[in-house]
Amino acid sequence: MTDTGRRRPRRDWVARLAPRGEGGLDGAACPRTVVEGAVARVGSGPVGWAIELNSAVVRRIIDEVPALGGTPATVEMLRRGNEATTFRALLTLAEGPAAAPPLGEATLEGIREFVHRGVPLEQVLQGVRTGHAATAEAFLRACAEHVAPEPALDEVTAVSRELFSYVDDLSDAMIRTYLVEHEVWSTSAAAARADVVRSLLGDVATADVGEASRVLGYDLRRTHEAVVVWSDSPHGGPALQAAATEALRARGATATLVVPVASGRLWAWGAVPPDGTGPAGAWEAVAESLSEQGMRAAFGTSGGGVAGFRRSHREAERGERVERLRREAGRVPRHATAYADVAAVALLATDLAAAGDFVRRELGELAAPGAPMEALRTTLYHYIGAERSLMEVARRLHVARGTVTYRVKRAQEVLGHDLDDRRFVLHTALALAEELGDAVLLPHEAERWAPPTSRRGSREVGPGLS
Repeated sequence: MTDTGRRRPRRDWVARLAPRGEGGLDGAACPRTVVEGAVARVGSGPVGWAIELNSAVVRRIIDEVPALGGTPATVEMLRRGNEATTFRALLTLAEGPAAAPPLGEATLEGIREFVHRGVPLEQVLQGVRTGHAATAEAFLRACAEHVAPEPALDEVTAVSRELFSYVDDLSDAMIRTYLVEHEVWSTSAAAARADVVRSLLGDVATADVGEASRVLGYDLRRTHEAVVVWSDSPHGGPALQAAATEALRARGATATLVVPVASGRLWAWGAVPPDGTGPAGAWEAVAESLSEQGMRAAFGTSGGGVAGFRRSHREAERGERVERLRREAGRVPRHATAYADVAAVALLATDLAAAGDFVRRELGELAAPGAPMEALRTTLYHYIGAERSLMEVARRLHVARGTVTYRVKRAQEVLGHDLDDRRFVLHTALALAEELGDAVLLPHEAERWAPPTSRRGSREVGPGLS
């Protein structure tokens, strides 16, 4: 991308904007054509500055209005939409209000997403106000830095006036889009199914299971296995639905119910045999298929009736949470997770802060960061689990038997007590450390498992923000 042939902005200081970090244009969320179009009009420096600013603003928006975040895919969609509006603000200041492009698809898709997820209009507008405040702050600070003191007051006043006029127009357009989409969505069959499902997942008993089954087109009186499927791609809707259906069919389901709940994430259920056993080899086939498609899925255990429908879904969500924690800990991803395999860790990590206190208290210096301690913990975890079989641990970890012997001895020295002392508690702490890593090894806020941009208290800043 080059600045050759671009027009001179009506505000010279805008042309002097530049990112402070190294990301620049490569960190853009918008399509390349959109970025190139902005560069052609105002230059690569200001566009890179706007991209860097957008990342900081999105973090602040999600910090203030968590409902607008969620999965990595929804956060990326919000980042793309807000980046488009940041470009529009930049072009408005550089070339005048008439030069701002119309509200684009990147912003509109976010509005539709919020409607489908049931995010109230008030929270959407709160996000707009939060984003505008942070964006305006950065522009005004940049203006004060680049404009001479004498004309700075008039320029800051003019910039503030134009930005407030801009956000008023933006809010009006977003309100109209939200209301139109809400009217369409609220009368759709998909909305009716989503409402019934959310009612079923609540603690209030469903009055008429037969009527709910009719609306859903799915018999709630059967045995159900729930799955949550997700992807980092915000454009995987149809592919996610196909993957969920295929996975449940492979598990023996004869009927399925699929409910998209957010960009890059959906819930699904399958009516499976009462004994809960799927075809031989189905699990490996499901995992392989999901891996090829870059998707992940967490399955609950099967259960009958509405109670089983609800319980299996809650288990699937707990399995998803474990996998998100494992990913944050840098563990090798599992594309298919059965709740039965992670139930103990899921339950122990329900209160993540308390789980972390427990792990650090039980492991002491063995909970210290770094590869050497991690190797000791992993070896000791497998050693206890393998009933102290040196050969089995060596086979699992692909190391020499002597290495296992050394690590176990060294781990015991660091612990300062015999392995038979509080063996179950020790193995439990090691299991949590093995699965969740820094989420329990280091003191962190209780919401560490959420996507990084949605953690409360995050105040990482971009250009002109503090």
